[in-house]
Amino acid sequence: MEHITLLLAIVVVTALVFDFTNGFHDTANAMATTISTGAMKPKSAVAMSAVLNLVGAFLSVEVAKTISGGIVDEDGIRTEVIFAALVGAILWNLLTWLLGLPSSSSHALFGGLIGAAVMSAGWSSINGGTVVTKVLLPAIAAPLVAGIAAMLATRLTYRINRNVTDPNQRKSTARGYRAGQIASAGLVSLAHGTNDAQKTMGIITLALVTSGVLAPGSNPPLWVIVSAGVAIALGTYLGGWRIIRTMGKGLTDLQPPQGFAAQTSAATVILASSHLGFSLSTTQSCSGAVMGAGLGRKGGVVRWSTATRMFVAWGLTLPAAGLVGAGAEFLTKQGPWGVAATAVILVGGSFAIWVASRREPVDHTNVNDTDGGDEPRGVVTTAMAAVAPPPVGVPAAGLTTTIPAPASAPDDQARPPATV
Repeated sequence: MEHITLLLAIVVVTALVFDFTNGFHDTANAMATTISTGAMKPKSAVAMSAVLNLVGAFLSVEVAKTISGGIVDEDGIRTEVIFAALVGAILWNLLTWLLGLPSSSSHALFGGLIGAAVMSAGWSSINGGTVVTKVLLPAIAAPLVAGIAAMLATRLTYRINRNVTDPNQRKSTARGYRAGQIASAGLVSLAHGTNDAQKTMGIITLALVTSGVLAPGSNPPLWVIVSAGVAIALGTYLGGWRIIRTMGKGLTDLQPPQGFAAQTSAATVILASSHLGFSLSTTQSCSGAVMGAGLGRKGGVVRWSTATRMFVAWGLTLPAAGLVGAGAEFLTKQGPWGVAATAVILVGGSFAIWVASRREPVDHTNVNDTDGGDEPRGVVTTAMAAVAPPPVGVPAAGLTTTIPAPASAPDDQARPPATV
């Protein structure tokens, strides 16, 4: 009994560590566009996001119930399985943070949980219907819906303001959009706390059920809700500056109207999914909205090399975290020494990633120091540049006139002579 109690305490602490990494990994979801457009100072932005993440954690438990009693079958799942799942999720979160890739913390958690459960009890322990309807389908639909909504909202915004020409009116409009960005960023932060903090609540509740502390189907206790909210808020305040740089400057160059459209669209999708119990990825929703806003502005460009790396990370998250979770579960099945070895791997891997991050540190002082100017030109862009006419008044390089213009006769009244 003492061993189970100690193991349960280790799992709860590890779950809160994952929640902490989720906070700084996903800060970019709410604040990247606000910081990149200058609507808020970096430290003020993450502080506001942290507070609203904490508030959002108390608004609902629907997603927590989906995780604690929906994805895996609680019967036959040992507490060690939860620990192994968290190891896979944390290491993937830290690796993608090091690379500056806005991957899904949610899918890292699901992948680790599925891999560990399969290693422990086989594929029969996974509720495939729940995984498809409440994880995979929202993963595909959320970025598309948020992206299309942000693109349409951006186009509508610029169309409404296309006749504003007075400089004072333009400044006033820009200030209004910056204020709207701050409000919409706060809404995304609130939605993030409502959706993502619950995932840790669900994992801790599942651990309490598997150890016999709670009955199956129980709601998260109050202390679980409070601790999960505090952990994600602290992680958010730390600031995942590497991912903020990618989201704010790496995908596209955003102006305040685009930032407002992107954040409002993403917040709407996230809050609606939380209400329905869909455990979607806030990262994918916000990334899709940012790309949609980039495409919505005339002349806007999405940096597809960065987006492609992000898509690859999305596709690898579930299987990669699942493999690590399965490997960790294989170790924990060997007994106490296996649990200890898994803990050592987690601590050692986390420390190695942190050391690697110190080689090129990114923080609030240099988060906007990149503009994506090294993006290679695509085939379409190059072809359009090749056939585009030169600007008026500038002769095209290498071209000479072959037909001289007719000279005006001195007495031609219809064409006065040129003056020098």
